[in-house]
Amino acid sequence: MIHNMEYETMPREALEAIQLRRLQSTLEKVYATVPFYRRKFQEVGITPADIKSLRDLRRLPFTYKQDLRDNYPYGMFAVPMDNVVRIHASSGTTGKPTVVGYTARDILTWSELMARALAAGGASRGDIIHNAYGYGLFTGGLGIHYGAERLGASVIPISGGNTKRQIMIMKDFAPTILTCTPSYALHLAEVAREVGVDFKDLHFKSGIFGAEPWSEQMREEIERKLHLNALDIYGLSEVIGPGVSIECLEAKKGLHIFEDHFIPEIIDPVTGENLPHGEKGELVFTSITKEAFPIIRYRTRDVTSLNAEPCICGRTHIRMHRVSGRTDDMLIIRGVNVFPSQIESVLMETEGVEPHYQLVVDREDNLDILTVLVEVGELLFSDEVRRLQQLEKAIAKNIKEYLGVSAKVKLVEPKSIARSEGKAVRVIDNRKI
Repeated sequence: MIHNMEYETMPREALEAIQLRRLQSTLEKVYATVPFYRRKFQEVGITPADIKSLRDLRRLPFTYKQDLRDNYPYGMFAVPMDNVVRIHASSGTTGKPTVVGYTARDILTWSELMARALAAGGASRGDIIHNAYGYGLFTGGLGIHYGAERLGASVIPISGGNTKRQIMIMKDFAPTILTCTPSYALHLAEVAREVGVDFKDLHFKSGIFGAEPWSEQMREEIERKLHLNALDIYGLSEVIGPGVSIECLEAKKGLHIFEDHFIPEIIDPVTGENLPHGEKGELVFTSITKEAFPIIRYRTRDVTSLNAEPCICGRTHIRMHRVSGRTDDMLIIRGVNVFPSQIESVLMETEGVEPHYQLVVDREDNLDILTVLVEVGELLFSDEVRRLQQLEKAIAKNIKEYLGVSAKVKLVEPKSIARSEGKAVRVIDNRKI
């Protein structure tokens, strides 16, 4: 279902005209109201008047996460605080969190985008949405919530945690759409099995999963265990929150970016040069409708590519490939770039292992050592030691052939890897780099 037919199916020429007009307006605003941007533009000798085409966008300087931290908490806001009705912040694993603000109009925009996203995932006015994303400073829970209400659907604001109670709610309230992280979706399936509930007896038709990279193999695992259509959604607090892009139910081949609100670019993460459609690189976003917290050429650190080919669903907005990892959580093991999702792809093709894993990196005698911890099922773990050792060797061989990096593989007993109600902790890097 297409929520906003006018904008989501707009001819390319008309869409780009809207983008340019909104971009120019945004640049004028940040130049006048955000000292950081005015200084950055002046440093490269550019004013908003110099941006006469969408191609000129690449002349502007990048914005980095550190810039947001340097202007903590409100230095990047483009409106007075009495116009800000909502404040969110990133979880921030290091240093101070990044703080973002919303005007009342920003909240309406966000709600509209999330309504579009939910509709693309198969939701409509008659659906009940079980929202297990976290509520609070994290944008996930409230983003989904407001989008569901804008769509006219019913929303269960269950948030994360208390998983057995969530299973009870699923049985009793009969929700039809599930929203959470993909790793938590698998945890829900695991707990449901423990308490004797089969997802095929529930009422879910679609699940909208995001906030962490996940593979096609994990999609297949989720769909098999939860008996629903699993769709990838993308967003980040610095741009607006969830609702920047989403897969459509019809194709499930790339996430449609809502280009009437965000302009995407793909750059070489080392040189900063723009890359053509189809080439993989770092995703960069410029927001063109945000009032409180507009952002210019923000380097997301997410690795993906863009696809401008028409989609069978009828949407004309460009698609991004699912995020394969991040340039800043990418592991470099003896000169080889390794993303957790690549390891996951190998594991998900291995019979007998569970979709719960962790990568541990150590440094011994100046050499990097990668250890892959992966859970196995109850039956396999109780099998003879020799068979487990053979499986470890087989997985290590597959990782070597697929990624070109040697890894130690250690099979561990079921439920020994810590579960997460939010983003799964996939990497433990013990190196002092």
